[in-house]
Amino acid sequence: MEHFIFALQVQFRGLLQMILVLGIGGSFPYGFHISVINYPSVHIRKFINETWIDRHGSPLHPETVMLLWSFIVSVYGIGGFLGSLCCALFVTCQMFTNLIMLVAALFMALSKTAKSFEMILVGRFLYGIGSGFSLNIHPQYVGEISPKKLRGFTNSTVAVFLTLGKLTGQVVGLREILGSEALWPWLLASSGLSALIQLVTLPFFPDSPSYLLIQKGNEEACRKAIRKLWGEGDHQAEIDDIMKEKGAMASTKTLRVLEVIKERSLRWQLYILMTVMTTLQLCGINAVDTAYHDPVIAGKEAAAFWPFPHHLPGLNLQDMYKILSQWQKIALVILIFLFVVFYGIGPSTISVMVEIFSQSYRPSAFLIVGCINWMGLFVLGMIFPVIVDNLGPYCFLIFLGILALSAIFIYLYLPETKGKSIMEIKAEFNKLNFGKKETSVTENNFPKQQLSCTKL
Repeated sequence: MEHFIFALQVQFRGLLQMILVLGIGGSFPYGFHISVINYPSVHIRKFINETWIDRHGSPLHPETVMLLWSFIVSVYGIGGFLGSLCCALFVTCQMFTNLIMLVAALFMALSKTAKSFEMILVGRFLYGIGSGFSLNIHPQYVGEISPKKLRGFTNSTVAVFLTLGKLTGQVVGLREILGSEALWPWLLASSGLSALIQLVTLPFFPDSPSYLLIQKGNEEACRKAIRKLWGEGDHQAEIDDIMKEKGAMASTKTLRVLEVIKERSLRWQLYILMTVMTTLQLCGINAVDTAYHDPVIAGKEAAAFWPFPHHLPGLNLQDMYKILSQWQKIALVILIFLFVVFYGIGPSTISVMVEIFSQSYRPSAFLIVGCINWMGLFVLGMIFPVIVDNLGPYCFLIFLGILALSAIFIYLYLPETKGKSIMEIKAEFNKLNFGKKETSVTENNFPKQQLSCTKL
């Protein structure tokens, strides 16, 4: 086993390095900004009030301060929605995303010096736009640079870096590190470091083989990129798969969102997509994060449930935590930890989508996922506190039911994708979309149109 892992590291060293660089500036910032904003909340609200006093000579009403704070938190979702929308409709690249993140970090770092809470708002909005771009570009690129036998592993790294971003935000947000009143602007600006690292290192890596062969038509550059990412060896089978996909796409245009929704050959792919996306939103991960922060980290004030700073009195976690025995407290923390771990290694919508949608449909599929993700977070943040007030700890039974139903559905209807090309996976879905009589149905004969692959 150790010999196999060593051989894997040697042969696919370029791929592993590329995965690391993509993750640092890809899904990592998304997770980081979800968790980190809670920690300086008291300092930012105080800063808003002090800034207003300096300008107008009188303090703001506490409700107005809370409203401005809520807008600072929630504007991240608005920016993410716009970023996801723009990325799906227009050609963009990860280098451009890094520049947006660096500008956002600059706004955050200088906000206190400039005595402008509006700069925090602008920076948070730009972070959202950058995250919207990254969550579209990162998984697409990871899916395009991986060989078939490693596609499942590489796609899962998107969720791993997202979870790592959340963890990092929780650690650096502690008062002992960057969560103090003096350092909170640097806490919010620290995400710019990951963008800078990726901006500097990305030029040393090639564009994806799919982009070079399908969109540029440069087979030699494609082979060179494959050798750099996958090492020396016979990769002709992988190149042939890309050529088959290119041939199938030659008579297919890039469908818009409504066309994808109406397209019969994509019906069950969309069902799977909607199921996994809804499950990730309603599996209880945000509630578990809140439950963990409340008794252990947040002190008397319950952690804010992102994207709005609602408190969760219905859970009564502090009182519950006080009456637990020592072993029960340990068991509680272990269960929460295991829940987060299995969430991180489980199937994400992004990784599934890269495997079940061909290049022609991915831009629109990512737009659909982006809309569901960002708007879902918005709606969930509004209705969850109401559910908690009425059900208390029993709200987790809702999450349990959703997870059980989703697991059954995915087990029954998601074909095995391991080691299969996009065309082979599509053939499996055709059995569901068209039935046994039309399993040989291929892509629709739309007029030829410019195709879209990801680019550095």
